[in-house]
Amino acid sequence: MWQFRRIAKYSIFAGATTATVVSFHANNYDINSLGIVRLSRAAITVYNIGWTYKSQLYYKEWDQTSQEFKDEKSKTHKVAAQKMLDLICVNRGVYIKVGQHIGSLDYLLPPEYVSTMKVLHSNAPKNPVEDLFKVIRQDLKVNPEDVFESFDPEPLGTASLAQVHKATLKNGQKVAVKVQHPYVKGNSIVDMKTMEYLCKIMSWVFPDFKMQWLVDETKKNLPIELNFLREGENAEKAAEMFKGYKWLRVPKIHWDLSTQRVLTMEYLDGGQVNDLDYIKSNKIDAFEVANKIGQLYSNMIFTNGFVHSDPHPGNILVKKTSNGVDIILLDHGLYASLTDRFRYNYSKLWLSILNVDREGMRNHSQTLGIERQLYPLFACMLTGRPWESVVAGIDKTRQSQKEKETLQNTTGLVLPHISDILEHVDRQMLLVLKTNDLIRNIESTLGTQNRMTSFLVMSKCCVRSVFQQDKLESRTKWDRFRKNVCESWTIFKLNIYYLLLGLRNFNFYSSIKQLV
Repeated sequence: MWQFRRIAKYSIFAGATTATVVSFHANNYDINSLGIVRLSRAAITVYNIGWTYKSQLYYKEWDQTSQEFKDEKSKTHKVAAQKMLDLICVNRGVYIKVGQHIGSLDYLLPPEYVSTMKVLHSNAPKNPVEDLFKVIRQDLKVNPEDVFESFDPEPLGTASLAQVHKATLKNGQKVAVKVQHPYVKGNSIVDMKTMEYLCKIMSWVFPDFKMQWLVDETKKNLPIELNFLREGENAEKAAEMFKGYKWLRVPKIHWDLSTQRVLTMEYLDGGQVNDLDYIKSNKIDAFEVANKIGQLYSNMIFTNGFVHSDPHPGNILVKKTSNGVDIILLDHGLYASLTDRFRYNYSKLWLSILNVDREGMRNHSQTLGIERQLYPLFACMLTGRPWESVVAGIDKTRQSQKEKETLQNTTGLVLPHISDILEHVDRQMLLVLKTNDLIRNIESTLGTQNRMTSFLVMSKCCVRSVFQQDKLESRTKWDRFRKNVCESWTIFKLNIYYLLLGLRNFNFYSSIKQLV
C-alpha cells in the first residue's frame, strides 16, 4: 500500500510537471501563461486586499455614521480597487472581462470600485502585433505577409479577449482583423475559478452584495465569446434579420480568413456614438441616432428575441450619408436569445409600467422571478427612474439631475434587495438589464433621454409582441382577425396619444420631428 501511494504521488507530480512544461512550450515560454503563476498572483492580491481592509478599516470599532468612518472607508475602497485593477491588467483576459462588468455596476458597488474599473472599457491592455501574428500563423496556417498587403500595428480597439487591427488584403480590399489575445483560451478555466474566489472575497467585504450570478453568467457566456466563428454567424444572422433597416450596417465576414481565434471582416469606418465632437463636426442629428438605435434594440428585445448584448459606445459607430445617418453595429460575440414566453411577459411588464398599472407590474414581475414586494425596485432598475417618477408616468415626466442624485443616494439603502433580484430573476433578464443600462448611457451622453419616440417605439414593439403570442394561441380565423384589428387600433391610439403628449411637453415642431 505504501509503495502504491508513493508511485501515485510521483505519477501525479510527474504528470503536473509534464503538463506545465507542455503548456509553457505551447505558449512560447511566456511565464504569464502558466496557470500556477496567475493563480499565485491572484492569491497574493486577494490576501493583500483582505489585509488592506483589516489594517485600514476593521482594526477598531467605528461609529459608522461618522464622517471620519466614511472618509476612511472611501480611502480603503480606492486602495483595494487599485490593487484589483493592477492584478487585472497583469493577468488580462478573463480578468479584464470581469473587471469591465464590475465597472458597469454603478448601482451595486461603491463608486471607488466602479470608477477605478471603468478605465478597462476604453483602455484595456494591448498585446504587441508580433504576438497576434503568432496566433494568425497557428490558426490560418499562413504567414501574415502572404495574406495582407499591410497590417496596421496600432489596434483600432482593444477588448478583454481580443484586439482589432485595420489591414489591407493582397487584392487591395480593406478589412478589420480581430485576433484573440494569446493565452486567453488556455487559461480561461483556471482564471474563471480564480475570479470566483475573488468574487467571494468581494462578497465578504460587501456582505449585502451576492456576486455568484456574475460568476455564473461569465462562465456560461465565455466559451461562446471565445469562438469567433460563432460571432461571425451572429453577425450574418443579425444582418439578415434586420435587412429592412437600410441604415444599419453589419460587417461582412471573410470566412476563408476566419477561425475560432481569428475573425476577418469588412472594414467599416465611422465615429463612436458617444463622440460628441465627431457628431457635431459632421452635422449628425443626435435625435436621429437615438431614434434608430432605440428602434433597433426595441425590435431586438421585444419582437425578434435576438439581442446584441454588448452595445457599449466602442461597438456602435455612426456615419453621415446622403440619406441621413448610418448605424454601424460591431462585435457580435454576445447575443441573448430570448424565448417567446419571456418576451411576452417582459412586454406585458413594460406596458404595465407605461400605463402605471401597479397590479400589472406586480404580477408580471413575479412571472420573471421577482418577489411580489420587490416589484417597485425592479421597475426602477428597468427604467432607471425613481419610484416617484414611475408612478407619475415615465413618459409624462422629464429625467433630471435631481432624479439621478435621488437614485444614487438611495442605492445603499436597497443594495441587499438589488442583490436578491439579480440572484433570482429569470437568467435571460441579466443580459437585457446590461443592454438597457448601456443604451441608457448612450442616450444620456447624446442628451436624448427625454424624447417621446423612445416610449412610442417601445410601446409599439411591446404591443406587437403581446398580440403575436395571443394570435398564436387563437383557435379560429375569426379570433385571429379580431386580434389583428385590435392590434392595429391599439397602435393607432398610441400614435395619437404620444403626439398629444409631445404637443403638451414640447412645441409643435419638436413634437412632429420626434414622432414622425
